Amino acid sequence: MPTLLDLTQQGDVGTISDESQLSSVTLMDPQQLYELWERQNWQAHTIDLSRDAEDWRSLDRDRQRQVAWNLSSFFIGEERVTTQFTGLVAAYETQSEEAFLTTQQVDEARHAQHFNRFYDQVLAYGTTFEERLARAREDLNDAFVTLFDGHLVDACRRLLDDPRDLEAKVDFVTTYHMVIEGTLALTGQRFITDFCERDGLFPGFVEGFKLISRDEHRHVAYGTWFLQQKVRDPALAKRMQDKLVELLPIAASVFVPPGLQLGDSYEILGYSSDEVNEYAFTALSRRLKVIGVGLPAVEAA
Repeated sequence: MPTLLDLTQQGDVGTISDESQLSSVTLMDPQQLYELWERQNWQAHTIDLSRDAEDWRSLDRDRQRQVAWNLSSFFIGEERVTTQFTGLVAAYETQSEEAFLTTQQVDEARHAQHFNRFYDQVLAYGTTFEERLARAREDLNDAFVTLFDGHLVDACRRLLDDPRDLEAKVDFVTTYHMVIEGTLALTGQRFITDFCERDGLFPGFVEGFKLISRDEHRHVAYGTWFLQQKVRDPALAKRMQDKLVELLPIAASVFVPPGLQLGDSYEILGYSSDEVNEYAFTALSRRLKVIGVGLPAVEAA
């Protein structure tokens, strides 16, 4: 079974030679996604975290470190995209797209609030939101910083400089909706949620995390729709492919725990690196097939 790691070790992605290879899947458009957002709205501050605090105290120090390392990437990631999503909002092409994109920025702020409450009431990190973010940043690896503080910030700045720059918009959506959210976030959510439910831990956190995952499936649906619309332009299709080739090695490295490097075998909360990377590969490849973008050719394991 190919894994996300395989994609970092291959050559160029495949090209799309004719329209017959493009997906015919009909996706929800921004107006439909906005209406779905209204039906799926929720409140972060109504979730009870009292049992979660008890669960945290019951864990040994090593397991606490593992949990904190995994969750810190989400906490910082939600804060990063909340601040960096303004560029994409400014690049809307229709009123319906503008409406949906503003809901996503609100969603990201709400997700950051959920993690802030968890780090405050359960992990007891710092006395302010800012202190908790600074403490969580200590858990990040270099690949995360490169992706979120480098590529994502640069993509936002380019759109703020010129909201009509379609190439910059394709870069942003590929970077965020396909790589960060559609590959890293949804993969991490799957395994962290399974770990918590398997061990009966953190019911309040899981309640909010599942709602966050639902939001992010809606966000990724927008990104898939947008790229499917633009992929018929060969230059933009090539741009999507080039961005994937550039970012996939960095994305694969985000999963790697401290003290290890890309290519090493490791375990995350009881799940092997092969399991994690296979899930990420499958999620990404299915989505890109719907868009009509080729992936790097990989050999069967």
